[in-house]
Amino acid sequence: MNLLDRYIIRALLGGVLVVMTVLLTLGALFMFAGQQDDIGQGTYTTLDAFWFVALNIPQQLYELMPIAVLIGALLGLGQLARGSELTVMRSAGISVWRIAGSVAMAGVLLVVVAVACGELVAPPLQAMAKRDKALAKFSNISFARRGGAWVRDGDVLINVMEQSGTSEFDGMRIFELSPDHELRSIASASTATVEADGGWTLSEYRRTRFGGETVEADREASRRFESRVGGDFLALTVALPRQLETRVLWGLMQRLEENGLDSTAQRFAFWSRIARTAAIVFAALLAVPFVFGSLRASGSGTRTLIGVLIGMSFFLAQRTLESGAVIFDASPLVLAWAPTLLLAAASLILIARTR
Repeated sequence: MNLLDRYIIRALLGGVLVVMTVLLTLGALFMFAGQQDDIGQGTYTTLDAFWFVALNIPQQLYELMPIAVLIGALLGLGQLARGSELTVMRSAGISVWRIAGSVAMAGVLLVVVAVACGELVAPPLQAMAKRDKALAKFSNISFARRGGAWVRDGDVLINVMEQSGTSEFDGMRIFELSPDHELRSIASASTATVEADGGWTLSEYRRTRFGGETVEADREASRRFESRVGGDFLALTVALPRQLETRVLWGLMQRLEENGLDSTAQRFAFWSRIARTAAIVFAALLAVPFVFGSLRASGSGTRTLIGVLIGMSFFLAQRTLESGAVIFDASPLVLAWAPTLLLAAASLILIARTR
């Protein structure tokens, strides 16, 4: 890495830092505003809401990284273009591809930051945020390290396992107690789905009932289960597939497929995390043809607008394709990589056409 590389990388990273600070500040404000309805429930206070937002910032950083890199690269390289530094570099015989190589180095550094944040820092902090909020809002909840979440609903103890879909969970156990705290029955289900009315649909339901000296067992393919434990509790105690670490998603996919269950949502989330991380490099590269082209003399406002439009298009494309993978039973691998491949193709083609 020579002086030229360090100069370009420093300019690009400076732009990304400014943009990321602004985006995280706005995201934190919106998230805090969304906590206002929960403040006052149980022992959940304004200070708890601040803490919840703070613990979710690393996850926001990971999710916002591609769009922040695109806008930041446009601003950072744009300053070099307005100051004629890029023109001087080109006059000295440095090719556009050589400059793009320096930009790619900055992109790789940002990929390392994103991976460290998304795989190591964000998941445990987000889990801590949800756990602390649940404990503040619901005093009858407890957590096991790897045993899901527990909640008491009257004389019934419910154990909810990991989430495997938007409203589907990877199993449930139900313990029914008598008023004297004696065990009446134990039930389990391989999957548990939350319905719109707040009830549950349990699949592969098995129950064992204890009555004096007798034990009765029965099973049903599907069973309706009513409980006051609904989506608000679940949203605080489990993570969506796209919020899980890559290694956790891989293990969850293997377990679901071994049991003959649908793993489309998890498979899409797995490949989407990898593709979104790879997109960071191409988001940085996409700024190169713009600052050498029509936006060379443009102001920061124009570059920011272009970056926001492209970044939002990338974000919306990912979310739309996520729904398509689940609804239309399309290939999660193809759909997850489609936005990144389009971004990569656009970046490389435009750089090749830059003079």
